[in-house]
Amino acid sequence: MRRPAKILTAGILVAILPCAAATSQTLDSVIVSDQVQVDDIFSGQSLDVVEVTETTTATTTATGNAFQGSGEGVTLDVRANQNLQADVTADTRLDAAVYSGQTTVLSTAATGNTGDSNIYGGVLTGVYNQTTGPGTIYGHSHVEAPDAEAGDVSASVQASGNSQGFGVSYGAVGALVNQTNEADVVADGGGTYGYVTGDATFAGAAAGNNVTSTAVGAAGERYVINQTNSAGLTQASQFTAFGNGYLTTTSSTATGNNIAATNEGGLLDVTTTQENQAYVRAQTESSGYQFGAGVSLAYGVGNSLLAGNYGPETVIDAVQLNDGGGVEVIAGYTGAEGYDASASATAIGNAATGYACSDCDGRITATSQQVNNVDVGATANVTVTGYARSATGVANAVGNTATYYVSQPSP
Repeated sequence: MRRPAKILTAGILVAILPCAAATSQTLDSVIVSDQVQVDDIFSGQSLDVVEVTETTTATTTATGNAFQGSGEGVTLDVRANQNLQADVTADTRLDAAVYSGQTTVLSTAATGNTGDSNIYGGVLTGVYNQTTGPGTIYGHSHVEAPDAEAGDVSASVQASGNSQGFGVSYGAVGALVNQTNEADVVADGGGTYGYVTGDATFAGAAAGNNVTSTAVGAAGERYVINQTNSAGLTQASQFTAFGNGYLTTTSSTATGNNIAATNEGGLLDVTTTQENQAYVRAQTESSGYQFGAGVSLAYGVGNSLLAGNYGPETVIDAVQLNDGGGVEVIAGYTGAEGYDASASATAIGNAATGYACSDCDGRITATSQQVNNVDVGATANVTVTGYARSATGVANAVGNTATYYVSQPSP
């Protein structure tokens, strides 16, 4: 049996598998990975510019443990164990005096444990265990340019305790995923600009535990996923201010536990248990003295599940428990002179969505239990001190929401 080649650098284990077509003689491929990180991980950078004519770009990442195990045309079995007992910090800062460029892009991500497995034209089975101990996973991004101009601006910051991804193309997957997060997860960002002539997007996202899967072709998926977020805090926040902004969007998303699985082929079968005990907070504050369209968005949820199939069958067995500190979401926008000002805040204890394809004679079978034992609050504020064409505010708070349906896919 040919053994997979292994490359181990900076805590990242990558399994490189032969790309032979699957036949009756193809031997099973096996990956066993154990990762433990006990010292702090941190990365940071500062950009100090006066005038940049074209592009200013910064990418900052910090990761405790990272694993990737994938295959093509094989039967692959994975056993991946990741354990983080340390703090993880990623920090990006930009100071601009005159002009930060036609395009300014800042990307920041702090992650405790991350895994990714993909299968093409084969079968993937696996057990994935991710544990994050007490500590802090912190992503930070800030722009200081109160007297500077820019064209288009994109600044994103992410923080996650545990994250596992799957990709399936013309194959099948069966996996057990166990995620436990005890670390506070915080994504904090924003900035100031004197004048943005194009689109300005500032976004922050924080998640205690996250599992995503995407399948295309004649694929089948079966997952058993257990998520526990017992940290004290899961928070995303963004604060922005513009002297003059053409189109500005500032957003923050905080999620205790998240699962999103989609399919475009065969069976999608998802069994989940999600328990969130952390205080979940999303806060977005934005202002513009002169504005074309100023948007402030904030979204927070204790437990979130999406299982959607554009194929014929979706099976869901879901348990969601939201306890502990509650969910608080705040969105605010303040403007002096402009056109459209808006703020939207959505807070949810437990959310579940499932669907199947009606054009495929689709069928959905769902069993759902949702229990929310804590306060859920949403607050939106819009202030126009001068004049505007429109001022729009939305505040939506829901304890438990479940939506299951069979529908025709969009063209």
